[in-house]
Amino acid sequence: MKWSARALVIAVPMLWLLLFFLLPFLVVGKISVSEAAIARPPYLPIYEIEDGALILRIAYANFTFLFEDPLYLAAYLNSLKIAAYSTLFSLIVAYPMAYYIARCEARKRNILLMLVILPFWTSFLLRVYAWIGILKTNGILNNMLLGVGIIDEPLVMMQTDFAVYVGVVYTYLPFMVLPLYTNLVKLDQSLLEASADLGANPIVTFLKVTLPLSIPGIVAGSMLVFIPVVGEFVIPALLGGPDQLMIGKVLWTEFFSNRDWPVASAVAIVMLMVVVMPIMWLRNHTERMEAAA
Repeated sequence: MKWSARALVIAVPMLWLLLFFLLPFLVVGKISVSEAAIARPPYLPIYEIEDGALILRIAYANFTFLFEDPLYLAAYLNSLKIAAYSTLFSLIVAYPMAYYIARCEARKRNILLMLVILPFWTSFLLRVYAWIGILKTNGILNNMLLGVGIIDEPLVMMQTDFAVYVGVVYTYLPFMVLPLYTNLVKLDQSLLEASADLGANPIVTFLKVTLPLSIPGIVAGSMLVFIPVVGEFVIPALLGGPDQLMIGKVLWTEFFSNRDWPVASAVAIVMLMVVVMPIMWLRNHTERMEAAA
């Protein structure tokens, strides 16, 4: 009876992953090794049965094409760069916030957590469009800086990397704050007291005790930010310039403008490998470090 209940609990998420992750991934994988065609759907089947014989038509040219055209390599590298910097900026902003919330009294802590989650109650697109009104040449920020005399002429912030980073960090900041808060709120206060009793000042205590113990929260928050930012499309399209090259935009162009579904699927498969492999290595490395400690 215990095994049946346990199997049922495990089966529900496994079925969810099978239906909404594995099967779509297999479909995309199948399309990535097919050939493009002017048809509906716009690709040829990878197998046919002729005279009772199974004939496979697997095209690996879609993957080799990605490495031959420098456009795709530049898009991958730029996406990884923006995702890495965005994760770093999110961590710099989120860590003090999470630390402060974790040290507050319970009543105040709940209010602050609600404020962190509050942006999710509004539309994602509305929040991104709001930044257009803030960062544009005659926007709120430029008018404020001109009004107090800090600048003499409006700053160009829209359609720049700065605007993209601001939009990404603002949008994904809760995904960094919440894992860090969950980790820091469970930190044993007696360890901090012991460090102080041994003569360590607050900075040394933070570097030697708090920061190492919060690494699991840092890793979890970094993965929650880095992975979706790599494939981000809306924020770079609205806040970035027309030459802002990210793999999400390339993917959208191949699917809907060029209607080259095989190449688009190959782009998606490679993007998944580029993201998943380093994350798996980082997770295994973290687990080994925790086991050794």
